[in-house]
Amino acid sequence: MTLDEARALDAADPLAPLRARFALPEGVIYLDGNSLGPLPHATRMAVAGLTERQWGERLIRGWNDGWIDAPTRIGDKIARLIGAAPGEVIACDSTSVNLYKLIVAALRARPGVLLSEAGNFPTDLHIAEGAVAAVPGATLRVVERGQLDGALDKSVSLLLLTHVHYKTAERFDLAAWTAQAHAVGARVLWDLSHSIGAVPIDLNAAGADLAVGCGYKYLNGGPGAPAWLFVAERHQAGLANPLSGWMGHAAPFDFADGYAPAPGIRRWLAGTPPILGLAALEAGVELMLAADSALLAAKSARLFDQLAATADELGLEVVSPRDPARRGSHIALRHAHAYELCQALIERGVIGDFRAPDILRLGLTPLYLSHEDVARAGMILGEVIARRAWQEPRFVTRRAVT
Repeated sequence: MTLDEARALDAADPLAPLRARFALPEGVIYLDGNSLGPLPHATRMAVAGLTERQWGERLIRGWNDGWIDAPTRIGDKIARLIGAAPGEVIACDSTSVNLYKLIVAALRARPGVLLSEAGNFPTDLHIAEGAVAAVPGATLRVVERGQLDGALDKSVSLLLLTHVHYKTAERFDLAAWTAQAHAVGARVLWDLSHSIGAVPIDLNAAGADLAVGCGYKYLNGGPGAPAWLFVAERHQAGLANPLSGWMGHAAPFDFADGYAPAPGIRRWLAGTPPILGLAALEAGVELMLAADSALLAAKSARLFDQLAATADELGLEVVSPRDPARRGSHIALRHAHAYELCQALIERGVIGDFRAPDILRLGLTPLYLSHEDVARAGMILGEVIARRAWQEPRFVTRRAVT
């Protein structure tokens, strides 16, 4: 695609005005929003207002001025992005902690096998190991993606799946796999970290049971932003949070010695909510709510096709599915020296990331990326490949975060 063609698409793009809501550095093409979203301008104002006026002036009175309700208030906003009802989502903790809470709770309610996919995001499998060890009689079964169908039998109590694969962007059919699990008496716990804000999701239409997700990727909540969890209303009374912290208590300020879980979604709280992080997350969620999910999906598909065509011309293998219904909103390209290639691109202002052993991962976030951005990124990628610039020795040294 030529720059003129890309600019014509941008001129007709109904999402284009949203780009101005982000602080995007000059001279940078940011293709890593699938790992850390950029800073919204509204977040600066929200955090400044919280620190200067709420914390700075109201001090501890802020808890009764709205802080204490932040996890459920923001949870209800997130619910609108994923097809959940009010009272089914709460913003809290990290994805890893929320996975642990829901896995242990589900296995204690229905002991049996926890089934997951080999090559799932590592924290999902690491947490699964620890969670299974905390439930007597529970076992963990991990199989390749192509073997999941045969492994999902009546011994399975809980199926743990990541909706959009962190590396390849391959997407599970959420409704179909939920129905298949239910048919053998299992529940499903979905990790939507690479899905929320990237692809259309309707949990209640799919009959979903449980889900988790992070707040710092497509929700643009900032580095280490609080995560969130979903528990379908029909399951809430029958599941108990294994991390029985005081904020999940029915009456935390009665200061009782014994634990009595709060009704509904609040029981999934544990410690004191991180109000600064929640303020940044809320600003990012509100920005996402301003966008039409169908328009986001359509633009994501166009950006993918645009960059995939460049990759084909350059002889790079496109690992991600070509069918937009079967993938998320990033593209995975295979190259024997993907790390060095990624570093060469970053030096030239095109920021993506590397996933071992050989994947260059480029996020195609339609909320703020333009077609011209992607066209220019493709040109720079072509120059790096043609000149073999990735072979320069300084690109070999691995940094702590890839």
